[in-house]
Amino acid sequence: MSIAMPRKAMLFAAGAGSRMRPLTEETAKPLLTVDGRSILDHVLDRLETAGVPEVVVNVCWQAGKVRAALRARAEAGRGPHVTARAEETLLESGGSAAAALRDGALGPEPFFLLNGDSLWLNGPVAALRRLAAAFDPARMDALLLLARTSLAVGAVGRGDFTSDPDGRLCRAEPGRVTPYVFAGVQLAAPALFADAPPGPFSLNLLWDRAIARGRLYGIVHDSVWCHLSRPEDLPAATRALRLAREPDAAERDAAS
Repeated sequence: MSIAMPRKAMLFAAGAGSRMRPLTEETAKPLLTVDGRSILDHVLDRLETAGVPEVVVNVCWQAGKVRAALRARAEAGRGPHVTARAEETLLESGGSAAAALRDGALGPEPFFLLNGDSLWLNGPVAALRRLAAAFDPARMDALLLLARTSLAVGAVGRGDFTSDPDGRLCRAEPGRVTPYVFAGVQLAAPALFADAPPGPFSLNLLWDRAIARGRLYGIVHDSVWCHLSRPEDLPAATRALRLAREPDAAERDAAS
């Protein structure tokens, strides 16, 4: 079973990006550039390409600069339609999405949630469309895009999840390397947020509840994925994107 392409998404862009310092001392992490364009533009482009028309972007750190970037994009006639949602204090991923859902900004249907420090290239089918095609609300509260730890660009540690043959996820055992890391993109049903607490909290809280119910699933990404957490990850991601897009040109750049 699958669902229609979701019409709404939320992009997390409020954090201070402490691991990216000094680059984030005077700017927001989603405004840092990879391959000549901001992370924010890359992710919004993926949403536009997949046909998602409405996006909520939470803002806090350097909110004025993020809002200015969003205005510039809109004035240039580029989609999707974006609503900036201000947070006076950081609510973390779970708290931000729960607040937007309670206020009606994300609607009653499943919606995408995207981290502001992940960047990916699409495979033969856009990753967001793959998530929609695989999502079954009868079995799932959330469907996560996973990347193989062995192929990820950037630091991913020991990984996050293991998966059974049906894609149902379990947490990694402490101290063990696992095959998959969360790729910062997911499709969630409002049911994931049932009884969510007020205030700041991580989505990990709700994922653990879903795991206990057997309702957290994942699919594995089929192209390049980059985790952008440290300054050195930005040039590494640029090289990876160029190599995937234009292998000969990227090799010439590396040799020069």
